[in-house]
Amino acid sequence: MATTDRQAATLALAHALSAAERGLAVIPLSRTKLPALRSPHRDTPEPAGPPCHGECGRFGHGVHDASSDPARIRELFAAAPRATGYGIACGLPPHHLIGVDLDTKTGTDPFTALRELARRHLFTIPATVIVLTPSGGRHLWLSGPPDVVVPNSAGRLAPGIDIRGAGGYLVGPGSRTDRGPYTTAAGTARLAPAPCPPALLRLLLPPPRAHHPTPPSTGGHGQGLVQFVLAAHEGQRNTRLFWAACRAYEDGIGPALADSLVGAALSTGLSEREARATIASAARMTGRRP
Repeated sequence: MATTDRQAATLALAHALSAAERGLAVIPLSRTKLPALRSPHRDTPEPAGPPCHGECGRFGHGVHDASSDPARIRELFAAAPRATGYGIACGLPPHHLIGVDLDTKTGTDPFTALRELARRHLFTIPATVIVLTPSGGRHLWLSGPPDVVVPNSAGRLAPGIDIRGAGGYLVGPGSRTDRGPYTTAAGTARLAPAPCPPALLRLLLPPPRAHHPTPPSTGGHGQGLVQFVLAAHEGQRNTRLFWAACRAYEDGIGPALADSLVGAALSTGLSEREARATIASAARMTGRRP
């Protein structure tokens, strides 16, 4: 490996460890901004059921490998010696990061679009971390409520505005890519991600799905949702519980399945208070009363 590549890899690890000190979970990235570790399942078909998100114990599951533990981060980068950057997982505690990606590559003007959204919906973007991208765009870091899962989206708010939420990641400042480096805007490096304005948060959440009542029995589908929660490891627990609860309420089995979902969440390490708050949030999201 060339000296410049070794230097880039060393710097990427240093920046990733610095991000982890702030409570951010990270993964190594290649120069193409993709996860630097290949999937361990690439040559074998995965079994039926939910895809493996690291339950196999090996690296190579993309954002699901993300960690803020220095020892694990060093292991990840040791397994990816050609990494030149790092990704920051969104949606995880303690910040529950939401990334607003203002992308100028397509010739759009996302800055004007965001100002128009703010004017129309009466919100102001607070002082927060801003990362400058090599193409002239910006990443705004915001924090979300712990019981709300913000999905990823591309251009849904406006052309050129992409959202990085649960299951997504942002390229971290200090990363080097084929297009150039990512840097922190002057005066924002030491800021914490500011809370997402409530009016903007409402725009980021998908509209409630249509509800189709089903018989009150939870059946095999309900047990499948419980098993989905049971398979969660640290960093996935709240997201998996929220997803399963949303599906249960949409299918009309939410009230009948709630206690089972709470029990599954408790076995993964969530507290009963956290679990019931997440299920209540899912009920509200789907237009149902918990």
